[in-house]
Amino acid sequence: MQVALHAGVHQSGADRLVKTLLRNRDGLRGEGIAIPGPGKYRKLISEMLNALDGAAPAPGAREVLLDSILDADTGHVDRLVLSHENLFSVPKIAFQGGVIYRKAEHRLRTLREVFDGDAFEVFIALRNPASLLPALLAATPHEDIDQLLKGLDPAQIRWSDLITRITDALPGVPVTVWSDEDSPLIWGEIVSELAGVELGFPIIGAYSRMASIMSGEGMTRFRAYVADHPDLTQVQVRRAMVAFLDKYADPSKLEDELDIPGWDDALIADLTEQYEEDLFELRRISGVTLIEP
Repeated sequence: MQVALHAGVHQSGADRLVKTLLRNRDGLRGEGIAIPGPGKYRKLISEMLNALDGAAPAPGAREVLLDSILDADTGHVDRLVLSHENLFSVPKIAFQGGVIYRKAEHRLRTLREVFDGDAFEVFIALRNPASLLPALLAATPHEDIDQLLKGLDPAQIRWSDLITRITDALPGVPVTVWSDEDSPLIWGEIVSELAGVELGFPIIGAYSRMASIMSGEGMTRFRAYVADHPDLTQVQVRRAMVAFLDKYADPSKLEDELDIPGWDDALIADLTEQYEEDLFELRRISGVTLIEP
C-alpha cells in the first residue's frame, strides 16, 4: 500500500486542502484511493507518537491504526492519504528550543516505521516566514514574537534546513513541497499529487484556492473561458489563470497581516528575498520535488 502524508506546515491552507480531498473521496475510492476524515486519525496518531517518544512501534501497530482509520465499506485500498497539520507540533511550540519543528524528523521516522513495508511519501506546504510568523503568533497564546520564536532569529529560518533533516532521517522517502503563495495556481496539481492520480484526472475544487482570492465576476468569467476551450493544455490553463488573476484578483484577499512590533519594510523584504532563495535551494536536495506554477 502507498501512504501519502501531508504534514503542514501551520497556516498554509491545510484545512482547505483536507476539504478539497474529502470532496473527491467518492470519485477516488474507485481508484483504490482512501481519503479518511481527519477526525479518525489525527488525535490517534498524535497520542501514539507521544506515547512512543521515539521508541519502536509495537508489532501490529499498523493494523490497529488502519482498523481505526478505514471504514468497513472502504473496499480495497492501494493508497491512503492522510493530513495532519499538527504532526510536528502544535503552533505554540513550533520553535521550541529555538529550532523549527525540532521533532519533525523523529516523528516522521516513527510513523514511517509504523508503515514499514508500505510505500511512504511526505507532502509539506511552505510559507514565507514574513507572513507565516504573524499568522502563527495569532494562533497561539503567546503575547509577542519572541515568546513564539524561543530565541530563534527569524532571519535564520530556512525551510531547506528542515527538509534536509527530514530527507536525512528518512532516506529513500520521497518528499514533495510547494510554496503556499503559489497554491492558487497549482491547487489541482497538489491534490492530484497527494491522491496519486494523473493530472488529467477530474478534481472537484481544483480552482477553489484561486476562487478564494478572486472576485466572483472574475471566477465566473474564468470558468466560462475554460468551459469554452476544452482542449487547453495544462500550460495554457495556467497562463489563463495568471491572466484572470492579474485582472480580477481581490486586493483585500491578498493582504497578509504583518503587524509585528519592531518589524519594518526592510526586514519583511529581507525575509521574503531569503525565502525565495531558500526555495531555490530546495531544488538541489535529492529526493525532493518542488511543485511550481
